[in-house]
Amino acid sequence: MSVEITRDLIAGRLGEVTYDRFLFYIMGPYKSFNLNYVLGEEERRSVDVEELPGPLRRLFQNEDAIDEAQALLRRVQGALRTDPGVNAFLAVDVDIDTDDIDAVTQSIEFTQCSNAAAFVLPFLGHNFGVGEEAGSILEALSDRHGERLVFVRENDVTSAMIRSANTRWDLRVETYETEAELVDKLRRFAGEIMHRERRGDLPQLE
Repeated sequence: MSVEITRDLIAGRLGEVTYDRFLFYIMGPYKSFNLNYVLGEEERRSVDVEELPGPLRRLFQNEDAIDEAQALLRRVQGALRTDPGVNAFLAVDVDIDTDDIDAVTQSIEFTQCSNAAAFVLPFLGHNFGVGEEAGSILEALSDRHGERLVFVRENDVTSAMIRSANTRWDLRVETYETEAELVDKLRRFAGEIMHRERRGDLPQLE
């Protein structure tokens, strides 16, 4: 490993917030699932998008639109950095080349260095990769870091990976309907971890 991932390195590459030393790693899909990319031209022409139920209609988003999955993660990150002011970050913010450290190893190290970590699974997201990433992290860290991890999935998302993770690792799983509810649940989770660290139920990370 040519780069050593530490709490100091992560914090040093992020902007200043009220609680600089409380690192909150946010994981989730950077790309939305878009059926326009999957279906052939003839299949797309045969679908009346406006007649589809809402959740399915959302899978045919405009190909030129700003990707909503990554935009969601950025909005959530910004909300947490503002209130309560924790150092929320995405993997790309730390800017470590995957030629130096592969993406899965980075995620494991980022999670291990963080006071809290969340997997955010929106309905529109390409969530398969997130499931693989989550499995690797849980396999490596659940026995000593599991209380600092949470899955937050949109109500329409179902996943065998989440169900098995909940059974195998007793993973905390939350659901949300709106973005405001998602942010609120992550704020409460961060506050809970902060309180447990101050009380001594969880060790301080330094």
